[in-house]
Amino acid sequence: MTHLDADRRDPAHPAHAVDTSSPATGLTAAGVAERIARGQVNDVPVRSSRSLADIVRANVFTRFNAIIGVLWVIMLIVAPIQDSLFGFVILANTGIGIIQEWRAKKTLDSLALIGEVRPTVRRDGKPAEISTSEIVLDDVIEIGPGDKAVVDGVCVEADGLEIDESLLTGEADPVVKQPGDQVMSGSFVVAGGGAFRATKVGREAYAAQLAEEASRFTLVQSELRSGISTILKYVTWMMVPTAIGLILSQLLAKDNELDDSIARTVGGIVPMVPEGLVLLTSVAFAIGVVRLGRKQCLVQELPAIEGLARVDTVCLDKTGTLTEGGMDVTDLRLLDGADEGHVRAVLGALGASDPRPNASLQAIIDTYPVDGSAGAWRSTGALPFSSARKYSGATFDEGDGVSRTWLLGAPDVLLAEDDPALAETGRLNEQGLRVLLLARADRALDDPDLARGVTPTALVVLEQRLRPDAADTLRYFADQDVRAKVISGDNAVSVGAVAAKLGLSGATVDARRLPAEQEEMASALDEGTVFGRVTPQQKRDMVGALQSRGHTVAMTGDGVNDVLALKDADIGVAMGSGSEATRAVAQIVLLNNSFATLPSVVAEGRRVIGNITRVATLFLVKTVYSVLLAILVVCSQVEYPFLPRHLTLLSTLTIGVPAFFLALAPNKERARPHFVRRVMRYAIPGGVVAGAATFVTYLVARQHYTGPNALDAETSAATLTLFLISMWVLAIIARPYTWWRVLLVAAMGLGFVIVLAVPWLQDFFALKLVGVTMPWTAVGIAVAAAAVLELLWRWVGRRFPA
Repeated sequence: MTHLDADRRDPAHPAHAVDTSSPATGLTAAGVAERIARGQVNDVPVRSSRSLADIVRANVFTRFNAIIGVLWVIMLIVAPIQDSLFGFVILANTGIGIIQEWRAKKTLDSLALIGEVRPTVRRDGKPAEISTSEIVLDDVIEIGPGDKAVVDGVCVEADGLEIDESLLTGEADPVVKQPGDQVMSGSFVVAGGGAFRATKVGREAYAAQLAEEASRFTLVQSELRSGISTILKYVTWMMVPTAIGLILSQLLAKDNELDDSIARTVGGIVPMVPEGLVLLTSVAFAIGVVRLGRKQCLVQELPAIEGLARVDTVCLDKTGTLTEGGMDVTDLRLLDGADEGHVRAVLGALGASDPRPNASLQAIIDTYPVDGSAGAWRSTGALPFSSARKYSGATFDEGDGVSRTWLLGAPDVLLAEDDPALAETGRLNEQGLRVLLLARADRALDDPDLARGVTPTALVVLEQRLRPDAADTLRYFADQDVRAKVISGDNAVSVGAVAAKLGLSGATVDARRLPAEQEEMASALDEGTVFGRVTPQQKRDMVGALQSRGHTVAMTGDGVNDVLALKDADIGVAMGSGSEATRAVAQIVLLNNSFATLPSVVAEGRRVIGNITRVATLFLVKTVYSVLLAILVVCSQVEYPFLPRHLTLLSTLTIGVPAFFLALAPNKERARPHFVRRVMRYAIPGGVVAGAATFVTYLVARQHYTGPNALDAETSAATLTLFLISMWVLAIIARPYTWWRVLLVAAMGLGFVIVLAVPWLQDFFALKLVGVTMPWTAVGIAVAAAAVLELLWRWVGRRFPA
């Protein structure tokens, strides 16, 4: 007696005052309403999205926002409004971040709804597709090949039902289920069909308990964002002691009023914070989601955009990826004098015996419907197709008192190596055709040696429909130096012919001859391009072997036999029309079922990684020169050379505005690892040169200017030097130049010129170049520093390549 049965016999059990369910009819409408009223509904956590409150909280309540917020309040009290502009910039940045992330959330939620799995349940004796969130306790749920169990339950019907529980238990072998056996949520059907009754729903289900944490919004978990977190940690360590020293030095600075000392202290602290870097990273990811959403691409885990851009090997399942799901029967070749009418009858009966036919069998059903002679045949047993077996079968009482067992599957699996039918099969496979063998077996369906010694009867020839966009997509990956490996369960020769039609060159390998040892398998994978007769477990092993050689692997697929490999790959890509199990484990789902969408995903990833690397360098150059300037000021015991308004102007023109455009621009550069190292190798020397040159100008200006307004003149000269060096940094970061990049750099330079030329802007930003000698000296120092910076960055690029 099952636990569920025990519950039913307990009159105190609240769910069973009235038994309104049976395996055949399922729940009644009254039973469903009763359970909904009791809250026994499959209320599960929402994947890939977070609430508006979470988005606001994540963008507003940050460590650096808290620091800048306190400084902003201080400046609003003690200084003119122009020294508080940095606070308004932070408000704008935060608002932009919230809006973009909300747009991304709405896109994700709408796409997730489109791609939502709708299991079939029985209610009032009729099957109905419903949302997973509408399942209630005791619902009877029908399952077939590729379906995932979305709740825990007990099997009530089984027709050759085999379930893979590897994603939960780690055991790869399918488990045969009989009525009364437990069905765990998260497992999926690999063969046969049946139904089970829900015994645990919502957060009580096994898979929901495992997935609740893992399925939350995953924006922060990526190499890019973890690298930025590392950088911000280093910045904090540098900033805190430097800021304390700066505060003390400015409060004790001679000949300086308290308000001005506070303003210059804040002016030294604020630019140390790379406040826009996290914002632009979030915005770049969010806009990537929106762009891909327009192409019907559901990114279930946002770092997958970044991950696919790092991929150097794409493993493709032929069916559903290179070819369309449907097939057409093009020929029927009889063997050993078989009667064509009888063969057609057998094929029609085999089709009718399988309630959940795959694409091959559906083509046979369409071509050979059940005729009058086979209509009276009675099926006494059926063996559903399995990717591991490579064949299906059924036993029929054909009405003449004789019971016969028929198998339909791969000729090279069912026939001996010396069978002449294999030669004919080989010739057809070389044309890219798929061939199935119809054979009569002399053993029972449950005999482990069922496939031995079969009698070949006919070859069924099917033609696969090539995806019109597959060739262009493969060509794109080849141009981007991404290797494509076709991994299929079909005949190797046939798969190789299909790949050749699409322009994919390379050796074709029968996976049954692949070595089992990982290192040897990895060597074979490096040499081959097309692999046929691959078992589901082999697909998983092949992904692991490629990863052992340091490859970043993406796996595409749509069938249940792809699930294990999709789960283990660095990036799993599933087709929207694929099985529920593949969509559940994949990071990216192509809802339009178009393999041609993948280049768009790669392009988005490269745009995000390449552009954030660019703008991170801009932001961190500012952080480095700000920390260095503060240290030099503390050591020299002089006034800090800038007010907040000066650095707000510099940051806006040389970092903020250009970074926004650069972060969202197209970028086809291949993604490379070691984000932190690649950014810091340029940011540190750039910041050191900029900070040192600016401080030299400041010291020279202190010697040059005298009088009550000397500090303003000294600040203006130092600002000019820092602006020119920062512009040169921007000019380097903007390479390679395009018309709009040149225009962007020129516009930022023009903006500074306008500030210097318009009197009221001069007063607003406290900038006025006094005399001729010192401004030109400032320019000369900036030019020399820019030359040093150019040579230094070129040397770093050669000496420490990424």
